Parts: sequence; structure tokens; C-alpha cells
Amino acid sequence: MSLATLWSLFTKILDICIVWILFYFVLKSIRNNVKMILIVKGVLIIILIEILSKVLNLYTVGLILAYVVEWGPLAIIVIFQPEIRTMLENVGRTQLLGRHKVLTVDEREKMVNEIMKSIEYLKRNRIGALIVIERDVSLQEYINRATKIYADISSELLSNLFFPNSPLHDGGVIIQGDRITCAGAVFKTSMNPNISKKLGTRHRAALGVSEESDALALIVSEETGRISIAVSGKIEYNLTLDEFRMKLMDELKPKAEVFYDSDATTEESEEDANE
Repeated sequence: MSLATLWSLFTKILDICIVWILFYFVLKSIRNNVKMILIVKGVLIIILIEILSKVLNLYTVGLILAYVVEWGPLAIIVIFQPEIRTMLENVGRTQLLGRHKVLTVDEREKMVNEIMKSIEYLKRNRIGALIVIERDVSLQEYINRATKIYADISSELLSNLFFPNSPLHDGGVIIQGDRITCAGAVFKTSMNPNISKKLGTRHRAALGVSEESDALALIVSEETGRISIAVSGKIEYNLTLDEFRMKLMDELKPKAEVFYDSDATTEESEEDANE
């Protein structure tokens, strides 16, 4: 095989990889964004109508669609400028190789135990709280406006940060790796119209940060003491402490470990079926 052939093969593979990476980030960004999903649906409908107009020879419809296709992208950029900007920010803030060190099993269990002690105390005393765990997408925008702490995670510190009348109890806490980075963080609330009206500002803020990043948001309701977890724009509401712990442990697992556990579960299921 000649050098020219190898180079041509390499460029084609690189081209395909770049396209797939772009598709991945675009789909990841629009997955939980209601307005961006509407844009995609609208574009697909226009393409479908254009195909039908050509097949059925609908001259007037085709003419109108030609103007829509010509000026549509400009209209989309103007109308959905905030959503497009958010999508591009998320792509720019995402770290392909991960932002933090991978915690060992012992470190992860210690972190979860400290968080659960605090969650249990806050739940029992009906103290509102919002704890956000940063993952691959940076939350530096919120950290810059919050009060920096940079302390090891402990149940006592977390509980005291949310204690009523303390200076930082109204904002959220951001955790990076196995350390508390800041407190008093203020997050954008979700604009999703389908959110239940029974959810308050703290839950809406948790949904908001989980929609625009891959962060994990832990919520304790001040009114009811109910505990919830928001991730990927979805909220699991009113969990028990055991359910909360299991969900937290599962979400904090490294991706490689998740794949390994999935394969192991599949193999066990096949063995049980054979038996």
C-alpha cells in the first residue's frame, strides 16, 4: 500500500471522526433543551415538506420553502440566540479527558458517606439545601460569583453552610472532585414549561444547572424535608435515603466502571437464563 493511499485513508477516517464528535456534542447539548429540540423538529418538518413538494411537483409550496431555506438560518440565529450561545458555551467548557482526578473506591465511599450524613441531618431538620457536584462540564461561571471555600468535604461543614440565617445558606454549594469549592452559588432556573408547579426555586435551579451541564444536583426541600436528585434535566423527586445513596453512588461511578458493571450484569443475566 502506497503512502498516498495511506494518507487518503487517514484523512477519510479523521473526517468521519470529526463529524461524529460534532454530532455528539450537538445532540448532547440539545437533548434536554426544549427550545433547541423544537428547532430540530421544525427543520426536519421543513425538509420532509420540501421532499414531498418535489415528489408531488407542488410548485408554490416549493417556492415558499426555497425562501424559508434561504432566510431560515438567519431567523433561527436571531430568535434562538441565547440557546445557541449556551450550546456553544457547553461545548467550549467540556473537557474531553475529564476535569478531575478519578476518585478511588475508598475516596468515593468516604465522599458519599459525608454527603449522606449531611443530607440525613438536613432532611430530619427540614433545612433547605442545594449541593451541585461538577463533572466534565465546567461550572467556573458560577464559582467566580460565589464565595470560595476550597475545603475537604465533611458533613459538619456542609450542614453548617446551609444552617438557617447563616450568610451562605440561600445559595448552592459546588463540589469539584473530593473538595468543596464554593458556597452561595446562584444558578439559573430552568425555563422548562413542563416542570411541576409544586417545585420551588431551589428545585428549578437544580434542574437549570443539570440542563446546561452534566452536573449532579442534590436537593433538600425546606418546606417538606424531601430529598431529590436532578441530572440531565430530569429530577427524581422524594427519594428515600437508601434510594438517594444508591443513585448518588451510581452517578459518581467512573464511566469505565459503569460499562464494566453493565457488561457484568449482562453476563450474569445470560448465565441465569441458561440455568
